[in-house]
Amino acid sequence: MSVGHYENFPVGSLLLPRKMRRAVHAIYRFARYADDVADEGDAAPAERLAELDRIEADLDRIAAGEPTRIALMAPLAAAVAEHALPLQPMRDLLSAFRQDVVKTRYQSFGELVDYCRRSANPVGRLMLALYGETDPRSLAQADGICTALQLINFWQDVALDWGKGRVYLPQEDLARFGVDEAQIAAGRFDAKWRALMLFQVERARKMLQAGAPLGKTLRAGWGWSCG
Repeated sequence: MSVGHYENFPVGSLLLPRKMRRAVHAIYRFARYADDVADEGDAAPAERLAELDRIEADLDRIAAGEPTRIALMAPLAAAVAEHALPLQPMRDLLSAFRQDVVKTRYQSFGELVDYCRRSANPVGRLMLALYGETDPRSLAQADGICTALQLINFWQDVALDWGKGRVYLPQEDLARFGVDEAQIAAGRFDAKWRALMLFQVERARKMLQAGAPLGKTLRAGWGWSCG
């Protein structure tokens, strides 16, 4: 997941109450830092994974009511305590970031959706938790929206991700539409490429449409940005 995937995170939105803004800031700083650990700089994979483990150890300390050791995790601990935020979505994010370190291709759409379940959906679930929304239907709709937004980011950033050695387009779909990675490298976008991307865009569109009713059921005053 590239750093840009958190650029639209609703950081400190003026539409949110002040105490909620503090929690959103804390969640953002946690997610952004962990994402940067996985993606940015020139650290070796083992170093990246070790730092992600160190972050998760602080989640364990939060769960146990113990002081955290990484400075930016202290505000997160306060937000968890104040709003009774679940820790599992944060652990899911770390799982996705670990995957970023070691995995660069996805064989099937199912594999990619599972990645989105851990890299994007947790953000929506944490936002719902801030508002005390725990209805299973709302959670499912939020998941659909967040997965769709993550996929849209991937389809926009194919060339950028290629430059980082990653291809999020499922390998089975590349084969199905007769597209190979050499086309991505060359920036050669023909009719086969357009058909492939239309197929992927329609998948994301259907997910967004399925999640759209969530906007009518939530209280006014907050918006969506998961990826």
